[in-house]
Amino acid sequence: MASSRISSSHHIDFDSVFSMEDASLAPVFESLIVTGLKECLGCPAIFYDAALTEFFANGSVRNGVVVSTIGGTAAEISESVFATTFELPSEGLTDLSEVPKNIVFDARSLFSDSKEQVMCFKNELKIEYRLLHDILAKTIYVKAGSFDAVTRDRFMLMKAITFDVKINWSTLLFGVLKAMVTPGSRQAKGFAIQIGVVLSNIHGLELGEPRAFPPPRVLNERTVHRFVHINEQVGMEKTTGSPPMKKTPKKRAVSKKRLVDSDAEVAPIV
Repeated sequence: MASSRISSSHHIDFDSVFSMEDASLAPVFESLIVTGLKECLGCPAIFYDAALTEFFANGSVRNGVVVSTIGGTAAEISESVFATTFELPSEGLTDLSEVPKNIVFDARSLFSDSKEQVMCFKNELKIEYRLLHDILAKTIYVKAGSFDAVTRDRFMLMKAITFDVKINWSTLLFGVLKAMVTPGSRQAKGFAIQIGVVLSNIHGLELGEPRAFPPPRVLNERTVHRFVHINEQVGMEKTTGSPPMKKTPKKRAVSKKRLVDSDAEVAPIV
């Protein structure tokens, strides 16, 4: 049961990632701290399995407040309680469409691994922004399954974080939490660690024994290094693989030329 409840949750060990010898990815984590997410994404890496199961099974939203029962005891989480617990900024944009459009071109140029301005998939991003994209997909939006496509919301949020646009994280993250407990919602269940932290502060609520978060789901020096290695292999496959769309001998020369161009674009990753 535990694996199903935390399969879409991730955690960041900020102390570990800042101790890496390769500091090229440090700006990604620094930007998360600057935007006000350190306490939320870096809180103690434990969760309460049984309590978490009950929380989602009995959870709902009433008058804008998340309510549930655990062991027969009522639990309520308001936006103000959630924001205060993790010191989340409550001022800034709540609608990502309001992210300044004048930084769109700069963002596309900065994020793109090639000279192309159009990015549809994660593997078209520079490796540090692939990492940022994954963090957003697994900790903010809590996307289950494949997340190779760069969605509009994740791209806008990447822009806001990178260019230090103020975001009302209190409203945005609490909105995601409300979607998690809304019956029939397609929002994946997540925030396993964060929910445990909030519930542990409710007087009289028994949560049971805490469990350590699975190491593979913690971003630290080791897992970040593995992330880089895997993405480097993806880049190497792109440069060495043959194009699958060759249909006739007449088009072979053209296909080879395109492959060379593609190699030139992804070469910096390798």
